[in-house]
Order: sequence, then C-alpha cells, then structure tokens
Amino acid sequence: MKWSTLLRHRRAHGCYLKREGRAHSLWCNPTTGAVEAVPRHVEIPNRLASKIFNGLSVPDLGER
Repeated sequence: MKWSTLLRHRRAHGCYLKREGRAHSLWCNPTTGAVEAVPRHVEIPNRLASKIFNGLSVPDLGER
C-alpha cells in the first residue's frame, strides 16, 4: 500500500500527526487517544497497514 493512501485514510477518520521522529511519524486518534508509530516508507506492507489501522481504531481500507 502506498504511504499517501495510508495518510489519506487516517486523516479521513480524524487522525492527526502528533510529531515526527527520526524514522517514524507518530499519529494520534483524538477520539480514542490511541497513538501509533508509522514508518515513512514509500510502500507499507498490507499487514503492517492493518496493524496501524487497528492500533488507531480506524477501519481497514477493505472494511469501509
């Protein structure tokens, strides 16, 4: 999955960028308070994308 697709999906569900790290970005879901580290790679494996969505309490792209 492309990083930009992951970004649009998180933002569409209300998540915001908390801070930038060296190799990861920390994203927060304000409704649940969940924080998840997201690597800044061009391609994110689908299993990792699912883990990120679960950690942020955001539905997976296939569950829309």
